[in-house]
Amino acid sequence: MKKVLRIFLIIVGFVVVAILGFVSFAAVRGVPDYDPPVVQDLKIEATPARLARGAKIAQMHCIACHADENKQLTGRHLSDLPSLFGTLYSMNITQDKTVGIGSWTDGELYYFLRTGLRKNGTFAPIMPKFATMADEDVQSVIVWLKSNEAPVQPVAKEAPKSEFSLFAKLLANTVIKPLPFPEKAILIPDSTDELAFGRYVADGLGTCYACHSADFTKQDPLHPELSEGYYGGGNEMKTADGKPIFTANLTFDEETGIAKKYTKPQFIQAVKACVRPDGGLIRGPMFPHQLTDYEAGAIFEYLKTVPKIKNDIANKEKEALASK
Repeated sequence: MKKVLRIFLIIVGFVVVAILGFVSFAAVRGVPDYDPPVVQDLKIEATPARLARGAKIAQMHCIACHADENKQLTGRHLSDLPSLFGTLYSMNITQDKTVGIGSWTDGELYYFLRTGLRKNGTFAPIMPKFATMADEDVQSVIVWLKSNEAPVQPVAKEAPKSEFSLFAKLLANTVIKPLPFPEKAILIPDSTDELAFGRYVADGLGTCYACHSADFTKQDPLHPELSEGYYGGGNEMKTADGKPIFTANLTFDEETGIAKKYTKPQFIQAVKACVRPDGGLIRGPMFPHQLTDYEAGAIFEYLKTVPKIKNDIANKEKEALASK
């Protein structure tokens, strides 16, 4: 018996040493670099339609995360994200050739938006990866980034470096990796198929699941529906004054979801204007989305098909505030 116990303790000791060794390694290494990617020689034709579409998508993603106090995309402190990940800043994505993306080719931008891997092999672990966005929509974003629009004109202002927490470094060395580049073309579903189109607008175009799921660290960008708590909400974020706020449960659970809280027109109003059914404003970090009524309505119809999750967000928020 003593021999068995001794062997067990030795094994436990090795495991503990191995874990501590890996934690120390990740702390020193930080976010890992990769080999510079080989990207396709891509030249995207800039058309008025692509520019308009790119501006619409940029409002939901690029501007929302990268706009400074002057509305230029020089980066900002991402204060609405959980401090669990560290002190995070978005980067300068203006057309400045030194600190921005002015020297990037269309192919390099396309590869980065898909995978999270920059042209020099550095990795952006917190940056969303648009793995299921249609090819045409990604290309439209690039057309906008390279346009004459005011927010992307060159500004030589380098954003502060993000200070990743130990937790974020561990994630970047284990589960959060660059995504594979798509092997097949990704198309926008036929808009007459309301459910397929609604799923695309929610997951591929808006990446709504990324906020409205249970855990930022347990998401599957390649298969969003496999993300933990898919549309059940509960991810902790921060309001403008630093108070905890939890993302809403968007499933049609009758007690804790949106089944009884929103009609379809009310949901459309909430998405487009951040106005609740009672006339009050939805608190940030939620912001108005430039979607058509049909696009927002298609999301509503798709959410009806998502498995219901019982998750009382209001009670969770009260408990979090009470513990502060």
